[in-house]
Amino acid sequence: MDRIRQRIAELNQEVITLRRDFHMHPELGFKEHRTAQVIETYLQNIGLETERKSETGVIGLLVGPRPGPVLMLRADMDALPVTEESELPYKSKNNGVSHACGHDAHMAMLLVAAKVLSECREKLTGTIKFVFQPDEEVAGASRMIKDGVLENPKVDAAMGLHIWSLIPSGRVSISSGVVMGGMDVFKMRIKGKGGHTGYPHEAIDPVIAAANIIQSVQAVQTREIDAQKPTVIMFGKLAAGEKSNIIPEEVYLEGTIRFLHDVKPDDPDSPTNRFIRICESVCQAFQCTCRIEIERENIPLVNDEKMTSFAKTVAKEVFGSPDVIDPGRYIASEDFSEYSSRVPGVFTFLGCADKSKKSDMPLHNPRFNIDEDVLVKGVELHVRGALAFLKGQ
Repeated sequence: MDRIRQRIAELNQEVITLRRDFHMHPELGFKEHRTAQVIETYLQNIGLETERKSETGVIGLLVGPRPGPVLMLRADMDALPVTEESELPYKSKNNGVSHACGHDAHMAMLLVAAKVLSECREKLTGTIKFVFQPDEEVAGASRMIKDGVLENPKVDAAMGLHIWSLIPSGRVSISSGVVMGGMDVFKMRIKGKGGHTGYPHEAIDPVIAAANIIQSVQAVQTREIDAQKPTVIMFGKLAAGEKSNIIPEEVYLEGTIRFLHDVKPDDPDSPTNRFIRICESVCQAFQCTCRIEIERENIPLVNDEKMTSFAKTVAKEVFGSPDVIDPGRYIASEDFSEYSSRVPGVFTFLGCADKSKKSDMPLHNPRFNIDEDVLVKGVELHVRGALAFLKGQ
């Protein structure tokens, strides 16, 4: 066992302890105050300069003795508004909030990687910027970029990874090009004319318009867009009416439009503009009006070809074989895309699914958990990736 792997193995319990502590104390986006304090204290204790950014974001800077490029390693901090359903001894103590997306593991792995890399400071040619980012679930990366996370010192490349329960433990997924979807969030109000359910001809029913919209927009993904350009339109919220015998005046809908291909917002043939066209046409057919608000929450995540090749070489060294590396593209979105659209970047998916350990639940599920045996592999991916990048530039 080489010195790096041996040192990471010595810190195995530390990374588990950190992960469980974050898991017990989850916090929502831009409310990660305790989380940020734990991270900041840890980084300062290993000798790193720290800086707060975007309220709860934390940056740790490791400067080598020789000038060189600046590599950003990023972990997300926020939890989800999901009530955890488990009997784990480290179950969430914050009612209605839990780390159901693995961000607790991401922070723990990057902190321990920072410790190992700080012990290798004299070998560094360049700088490593450890970025702990708030509010990934609602595009906090944009706020961090606006507040200067890619500057002072200017970042030359970025690397990130995500625990992934769609991949078995012991495997990773690394691909170049588009690897995660873009996402637009829509909010829609359909307005009709309220009335009595016994006399529907005297009213204009927005409920039937909403029902037809939910059905009709599915034609965008099945009839209007190439099947090789994955697109998913989903409705996550619907609210209408107060009583069973009253036709409501208004129906409110929320949902997401996801696309695993490059999309320009002003393209009239984009999935979102097609969606708007159908919604307005259906409302007109049912004599209703609609007001639609669209928010571009995430752009597609694109892995740089050179950085991807580099990451595969590192993964082969960490896992001992190229056979554990799978290609992968996922329709879920990730705001690491904001960084990789500005600097060369690569995002790696670290498998954590093990049915015997009940770590194969999907992300965002109230019973989501991880195989903690993969944490040291994540640490090693960070450490070897940083050392190899700075050495190779």
